[in-house]
Amino acid sequence: MDQISQERRSANMAAIRGRDTGPERAVRSVLRSLGIGYRLHGRGLPGRPDIVMKGRRKAIFVHGCFWHRHEGCRFAYHPKSREDFWGAKFAGTVARDRRSVAALAAGGWDVLIIWECESHEITLLRERIIAFMGRGSDGRTGHWCARTVCDSKKAGPAGRRRAAPDS
Repeated sequence: MDQISQERRSANMAAIRGRDTGPERAVRSVLRSLGIGYRLHGRGLPGRPDIVMKGRRKAIFVHGCFWHRHEGCRFAYHPKSREDFWGAKFAGTVARDRRSVAALAAGGWDVLIIWECESHEITLLRERIIAFMGRGSDGRTGHWCARTVCDSKKAGPAGRRRAAPDS
């Protein structure tokens, strides 16, 4: 039995945003701090990834643990009311997520899924993104450079090495 009225439950559910969520903003903040450019909500791509780096063929999904069923997570609880409805809804969401990731991978895209509960630990989130950005679609590592990650190659405009200052 639900603890609140049907009207209040409907209002609560309607207030849940699908874009510009806290976890998504945390991921975008890390990407900006690394100097990595991106676009939001890749139109025309399977599943419309939350963050897209088209030139690198990399896509990031930021999934809510409850809605996308993060296995073993305390936030992925199962509601006690309308169990049949929720079971079918969750199964459909998980199946759609799998199809989207498979279609992107088949198209040569690297895909990273970041769960809502993982977005709270910024240091670990940053490490995951760095590892993801360094991996090519063939599984090998590729060089990318950001101010805070790679100071060994100080490139000026147009990618040229800056001359060392005269001492």
